[in-house]
Amino acid sequence: MAVTFDSPDTRNLLDQTRQGIIGKPLDRPEGALKVSGRATYAAEYDLPDCVEGVLVPATISQGRVANIHMDEVRAMPGVLGVYADAAMLRRPAQGGAGKAPVQDVSRIDYPGQPVALVVAETFEQATAAAKALRIDYDETGDGAGFDPETAEVEPPKKPVDLGDLDRAMGTASHSVDRTYRTQGHASAAMEPHAAIAHWQDGALTLYGSFQMVAYNVPELADSLGVDPDKVRIVSPYVGGGFGSKLGVSHEAVAAAIAARDLGRPVRVVLTRQQIFDSVIRRSETCQRLRLACDDSGRLTGIGHEARVSNLPDEDFAEPVTQSTKFLYRGDNRRISVQVVRLARLTAGSVRAPGEGVGMQVLEAAMDELAEQVGLDPVELRKRNLPETPPGRDKRYSSRMLVQSLDAGARAFGWDRRKPRPCQTREGEWWIGMGMASAARVNLLSPAKARVRMLPDGRVEVESDQTDIGTGSYAILGQIAGEMLGAPIDRVTVTLGDSALPPGGGSGGSFGAASTGSAVLRACEAIRDTLAERLGVAADDLVLQDGFARGDNRNVALSDLLASDTLEEIGEIAPGQAGKDFSQASYGAFFCEVAVNAFTAETRIRRMTGAFGFGRVLNAKTARSQCLGGMVWGIGSALSEGLEFDLRDGKLMNHDLAGYHVPVHRDVPDIEVLLMEERDPAANPLQAKGVGELGISGAAGAIANAIYNACGVRARHFPITPDVLLNRMPDPF
Repeated sequence: MAVTFDSPDTRNLLDQTRQGIIGKPLDRPEGALKVSGRATYAAEYDLPDCVEGVLVPATISQGRVANIHMDEVRAMPGVLGVYADAAMLRRPAQGGAGKAPVQDVSRIDYPGQPVALVVAETFEQATAAAKALRIDYDETGDGAGFDPETAEVEPPKKPVDLGDLDRAMGTASHSVDRTYRTQGHASAAMEPHAAIAHWQDGALTLYGSFQMVAYNVPELADSLGVDPDKVRIVSPYVGGGFGSKLGVSHEAVAAAIAARDLGRPVRVVLTRQQIFDSVIRRSETCQRLRLACDDSGRLTGIGHEARVSNLPDEDFAEPVTQSTKFLYRGDNRRISVQVVRLARLTAGSVRAPGEGVGMQVLEAAMDELAEQVGLDPVELRKRNLPETPPGRDKRYSSRMLVQSLDAGARAFGWDRRKPRPCQTREGEWWIGMGMASAARVNLLSPAKARVRMLPDGRVEVESDQTDIGTGSYAILGQIAGEMLGAPIDRVTVTLGDSALPPGGGSGGSFGAASTGSAVLRACEAIRDTLAERLGVAADDLVLQDGFARGDNRNVALSDLLASDTLEEIGEIAPGQAGKDFSQASYGAFFCEVAVNAFTAETRIRRMTGAFGFGRVLNAKTARSQCLGGMVWGIGSALSEGLEFDLRDGKLMNHDLAGYHVPVHRDVPDIEVLLMEERDPAANPLQAKGVGELGISGAAGAIANAIYNACGVRARHFPITPDVLLNRMPDPF
């Protein structure tokens, strides 16, 4: 069977099976373990003789380590060693790197960078010694800058420049030319970054919290200078990642170095402040949006030019223009991303990289254009959907944007919106409504999975695919059970161990579809064997509740298996289909807000999201992913933002007290509509990514609702009260 996915799969296998569990809102099988505390996370493994390591951060912004006064702390109670090995990580690995990131902690690139590890018998002893460790530095001032507004900007890479945007703007019946700014974000996962390293006979077993084990193994091996087959990573339960755990980070390599030296297991857990200071951030952005249209509101030009930041020698640049390239019409286009080099922790993938902050800005600009043209914002978007992706020799695969806009508008009651701002007042609160489109690129990642059918008809699924709270255990079990006619309680899924076949990993919203497609392929091979044994064509085989039917025969699977175990490894990889089709998940947001007339505080009153992302594999986990994305959107719109001191680059709000993620009181009733569809061009499952779709544009709907409420256009995110206060209408 072909590995690469080269052409649309129109067989629609999962609509022909009979088990009836695919798509159903089934519970996550590991859920009870997690809520009862029985699921073992990275820091919780109980290894004999395990000792504790604490990382020591730099106290300067840039420079070099001149001397570490190790002897002073080595004499402290319980201290076993102090490490500043050249192999230790200066920065974490980017997602999907598959090789060692920047090493050698003796050079300091940013404030808070780890420069040493102290190991002691107890955590308290290691913490005390880490605090007492004296380090001399040579400070240098010739590195990257601290202020994105003044640091030198590099030329854009691969800009899109079609037609003549300047002329389109000059001749347009209506145009918008606005600059928006978004602050950086932290992943802020609940579980901290943690690792326990244990060496035995020259081989490393590392218990860690990772999103992409298949890439993390070579990253760790390369960092340590060992063969990848000498490294095993165990990561069955991950308490959130949101991009920060895509690549290996400081704790894993440091723990492995110390454990190899001491001959004992070493545990290293980053503090919350260390995570914020040194792991991964989303870059702040400065985005210029230009929109030009004719009298009817049809776009003639789009400009989306962004400035983002990263450390020197990092290739990643927040792809904020990702959806702008394909979402709306406009023959004249200028789309680019420039990078400025800053002495801030590594910028990488965080919560829908690109669309997470790019879509909210595009959708805010579209709202401004709709007002100028005098069109309903929903109608403006529907009027500007191109037949083919502009400037690209591709076709769209399934695209549920119009259906999502219409269904969301009906469910929300969009027809009750008053187009002009400041029209509804309830006591001291201005009330307004806003909307935005949602779009997130769809990806397919190389993946493998093993499926085993036991003689009694039970099914086992194995992959190193991780579950970061997104539902991988449930979904992969549902696919296998559906394909092989096994009730869900007869399916066992084992994940998160690099000794198992390499899955797609949890990132980019591609995990379920990629590893799920590998499971499907393995199940197809098992079905072929069962069909041959039953003497029927594979297309005529029906498997349900432990029985095989075909050609008027009904045979128990246990009899058909005849004491055999059938085992197959399925595999999928991107192919020509990904090149021929523009693939994305689509949706729409509708939001009602209240803005206090005196304090400019914003409260979200209700939100509706309608989303089309191919086949729904599990309605409960999919809805939860959409809910979570919309909550992220609330944070991006109103509260989340990294605050750096521009004098020395230090992060000022490096914990959950200062970095304000939305809490229960911030989140209203949220309605989620799942727009069931099929996308044969996406993968054999006909499913597309959903995990990040719910954030991609959500903050734009909130910004537009704020304008409709109080008449103030906010072009800075998060929209805290100070952004609005001086421009609010007279409260009396």
